[in-house]
Amino acid sequence: MLTLKSKAKKLGLGIAAYHLYHAPKGMMRRYFKRDPIRRAIDAQAQRAMEAAAHTLPPIPSFGHGTAFPIHFLSGKNFWCQTCFCAYSMALQSQVDFCPIIYDDGTLAANHQAEFQRLFPMVQIISQEAIQTQLEAELPKKQFPYLRQRRLAYPNLRKLTDIHIGSSGWKLVLDSDMLFFQPPTILLDWLRSPQLPCHMIDVDTAYGYSPTLMASLAGTIIPDRINAGICGLNSTTLDWEELEFWCKTLIEQEGTHYYQEQAIVAMLMARQPCTIAPAREYIVLPNRAEVRRPTAVLHHYVADSKPWYFRYGWQQVLSASTKV
Repeated sequence: MLTLKSKAKKLGLGIAAYHLYHAPKGMMRRYFKRDPIRRAIDAQAQRAMEAAAHTLPPIPSFGHGTAFPIHFLSGKNFWCQTCFCAYSMALQSQVDFCPIIYDDGTLAANHQAEFQRLFPMVQIISQEAIQTQLEAELPKKQFPYLRQRRLAYPNLRKLTDIHIGSSGWKLVLDSDMLFFQPPTILLDWLRSPQLPCHMIDVDTAYGYSPTLMASLAGTIIPDRINAGICGLNSTTLDWEELEFWCKTLIEQEGTHYYQEQAIVAMLMARQPCTIAPAREYIVLPNRAEVRRPTAVLHHYVADSKPWYFRYGWQQVLSASTKV
């Protein structure tokens, strides 16, 4: 009998590999139970999004001072989503950004060319450069759990690959998000970051027990932290502690799709945070909201993916004609 993972491979599904293969089983079951016609429509809409990314005009310079860096983990399954996310943020903000793209190991030359065409100030961090930093700062002998887990669970690379061997504050964004109004709270944070920054989830999704998480972090863990927006200071990350957390979580309660979000929540729990308001920065927007956005941002997780591919990105494409 085929597993869900092998079914996904056999079907050649275009949905993001590690969201499909490593997502919670319930989410995958819902996907495979969807009407085949609806799945076909979703796949066609996703292909249209990828084609449309090639038609976006380059983002102009808005000439309002220093370009703000925004950080993304991306690859062949996410490059067009990264493009639309960064593009929509720039359009709505009317300020200059320098997207910094960390290759998950699958970025091809044509993907990199599109980033460079759309964003003149883009920086692309190659997998080779990341591996060099990992060997220097996070050697396998000293950090076996983090090194092994980032291979099996790519979401962890939003911590390891982006923050290792670095310093200072970084705003890391998930690619499956779109902006529809100026993200004032994020722009203010970028101008003067003082505290960690995150958004609010629709539910608490950490995958691990509050008791275990609190015992490791040394404090009560707030509910509903979502790491789609994640502002952290690389300088303050204690990699030996993160190795211990990763090891202990796995040994006591196993691996989980939300482990990266759990670790981020434990880091955020230790101090006050800048929190993006849930009404303006919506996780899991419904169909009506996606078709006629009222929020600043949508984070298209789980069951909102179809609306993302059918309706969300088209509005960004329409707005791009005014560039």
